[in-house]
Amino acid sequence: MQQYTTELQKLFLEMFLADAESFVRAQNIFRYSHYDASLRDVAKFVHDYAQEYKTLPDVEIVNAKTGGQLQSAADIDPKHFDWFLDEYESFARHKELESAILASADLLEKGDYGPVEKLIKDAVQIGLTKDLGIDYFADPKARLQALKDNNGVMPTGWKNFDKKLFGGFNRGELNIFAGGSGAGKSLFLQNLAVNYAEQGMNCVYITLELSENLTAMRMDAMMTDTPARDIFKDLDTVDLKIKMKAKTLGKVRIKYIPSGATAVDVRSYIKEFEIQHGIKCDVVLVDYLDLLMPMNKKVSPSDLFVKDKYVSEELRNLAVDLNAILITASQLNRASVEEIEFDHSHISGGLSKIQTADNVIGIFTSRAMRERGKYQIQFMKTRSSSGVGHKVDLEFNVDTLRILDVAEEEEHQSFKKQSSSIYSNLKRTSTVTEEPKEEHKASGDNIGKVTANVESSKIKELIRNLNKK
Repeated sequence: MQQYTTELQKLFLEMFLADAESFVRAQNIFRYSHYDASLRDVAKFVHDYAQEYKTLPDVEIVNAKTGGQLQSAADIDPKHFDWFLDEYESFARHKELESAILASADLLEKGDYGPVEKLIKDAVQIGLTKDLGIDYFADPKARLQALKDNNGVMPTGWKNFDKKLFGGFNRGELNIFAGGSGAGKSLFLQNLAVNYAEQGMNCVYITLELSENLTAMRMDAMMTDTPARDIFKDLDTVDLKIKMKAKTLGKVRIKYIPSGATAVDVRSYIKEFEIQHGIKCDVVLVDYLDLLMPMNKKVSPSDLFVKDKYVSEELRNLAVDLNAILITASQLNRASVEEIEFDHSHISGGLSKIQTADNVIGIFTSRAMRERGKYQIQFMKTRSSSGVGHKVDLEFNVDTLRILDVAEEEEHQSFKKQSSSIYSNLKRTSTVTEEPKEEHKASGDNIGKVTANVESSKIKELIRNLNKK
């Protein structure tokens, strides 16, 4: 095991003072608290001096001000500084992890488990900034291919919906469906679980509200195209259909977690799922965001803005870490009840979750629409497309609970009806009469030039307005 003795720590400080470039490169991980007590005042002086004067002090200045006994390292071969930076990175990570473990022990005694994971994770990830990003001009094709392969778009199964998102949802994104009470938030998430499973994706459905069995029964109706009321009438047929589909579909695991759980609980379950099945989770559905709590229990549940901010950020971080699609739902506030178009002010808890999410989709419906089997979704935010403000109609089968694209035939019939209605209105507002020619007026002939007599008051008013201009 590496021993970071006082002499080695002293050498670190001497080499920093000998090479300002090395100090700049390691400045983001330089902590004077990492050093031995006998060197801590020296390290603090170097840190504060660099912060105030934007340069490093000489060895003589440090020794005079702190009583230290540092020596000049100006004669050290520059080739050794690569070793020095690697060694110092390991030292900083070691000390940070040591501090995190000590802090975690206190938190565990208090039963405050949420922050522990973050402390350990941050400590392990500490390091020098070596990744300089991508060279934009180097290899555009490879860059775009990598984006396509690693963060590939995954269609939702709703063609018209996917068009607005340029293909569907992306891995590593947080997607929120927002709707009022009873609008069908859970139905949308359950339908998406079925859609992705049918594409061969492995899905984890976390429910914080409905029971596991009720959630599964709804999916039974969707999977087998069986009316929900008839599920128990022919259990053998339902059982056979689902078992046949299981051979070709991705895995779906439904787990109930009590309300008030955190993103850590979700992460722990998914890791266990992946280990036990030896597969990767592609899609995580959380029903729903508003029932989760942040890992920091000090946040008041009544402060919805702060609570939702932390929860949203933690869920998005989870999506990035898992490289999975994360879909959840959120409540719309009371102000949205009488509205037919949603905006950011209608989200319960305010803008915090909208600012974090990649896509926010509003669910609009009414009793009459549900009876006719209709839903409308409104794109309130789309980070990777230009779909904001667009609306998409979807069909809802009230028997099987399946949400589907509007049939093309129905769209065509709707367009024909609309066109026919416009044409009929034009016919009703325009009449054609014949005016006798001059030479036939005396004889009473009714043959003459055809003139249009437009009776529409709106058109007349428009013409008058144009003449005034």
